[in-house]
Amino acid sequence: MTQDAPETLRHHLETSMAVSHIWAFPLHVPDHFGNLLAVLAISSDFHLHTPMYFFFSKLSFVDISFTSATIPKMLRNIQTQSKVITCDGCITQVYSFTQFVCLDDCLLTVMAYDHFVAICLPMHYRVILNPWLCGLLVLISWIISVLDSFLQTLMVLRLSFCRKVIIPRYFCELKELVQLACSDTFLNNMVMYFAAALLGGSPLAGILYSFCRIVSCICGL
Repeated sequence: MTQDAPETLRHHLETSMAVSHIWAFPLHVPDHFGNLLAVLAISSDFHLHTPMYFFFSKLSFVDISFTSATIPKMLRNIQTQSKVITCDGCITQVYSFTQFVCLDDCLLTVMAYDHFVAICLPMHYRVILNPWLCGLLVLISWIISVLDSFLQTLMVLRLSFCRKVIIPRYFCELKELVQLACSDTFLNNMVMYFAAALLGGSPLAGILYSFCRIVSCICGL
């Protein structure tokens, strides 16, 4: 952050939270249990050691991490009747949430490519999607998501905030946090929108292209 950072870090970011969010607990536990069960089943069964299930297990892990970035803090706030989150905690939420959203998009794109190869090139499926390439695709997805979240977090840290900020959500979201800054946010908005267009549009285009090719291949049979 700017020169106001030391003072800003001592203050708290107050987050509004409605009672209706109590539904999160009965949904949070089954979601974690289901995804964890999927990861354990895939890792323990040799017959499921295929590229499709390999990517699916990574996606399940990301879903666990995705919800863990925000829901536990919200549940704790409900239990303690507190609506306060520290600045460090808010920045951590922004970093984690941004990273796992981006990683989720990248893995969905990789899975779409996996479906394309499996349906359109079944005879070459094992050759193309070998263990080395599968690991490389997951590694690239992680690198992209980490770099994106790291850049977005650094851009937030350069901002200065007022002594007390009220966040109209139950977690710290990047766009709304930038809008609440007291300093100029033009550069932040440019980086944020560019990253959203690139890391949101590219995976969507890849998924649509893969499924269009799949439909075309099926119709041509």
